[in-house]
Amino acid sequence: MLIAGIGCRAGVSVDAVLEAVAAATRECNVEQRNIDAIATASSKGGEHGITEAAARLHLPLILVDAQDMQRAAPGALTTSTRVLALKGVPSVAETAALAAAGTGARLLAPRTATATATCAIARGADA
Repeated sequence: MLIAGIGCRAGVSVDAVLEAVAAATRECNVEQRNIDAIATASSKGGEHGITEAAARLHLPLILVDAQDMQRAAPGALTTSTRVLALKGVPSVAETAALAAAGTGARLLAPRTATATATCAIARGADA
């Protein structure tokens, strides 16, 4: 299972999310069509840019709770001091992807950042 984790600034556009997903899949050398789901923090579930991007990509949106993201934090590859202060995890994109991909998941690369969105790809242990 391949999960695209998304982090973003409030009010992110759908185009910014799609750009981040495209950049991350290129960085990880995976086909966008092989992504199984989009994941983000449950607190971001109301972000139109994320929900619409998942819809346009025909992917389910997995909302990950804060506790699951904190459990996944040791697997993160990057740390944003801003995100750490606000969310208590080093990266929303990375920890959401890891948590949604399940126990034993690993990131294919550090998150890819655009001006308003980040994306990280995690592979589940079963993939």
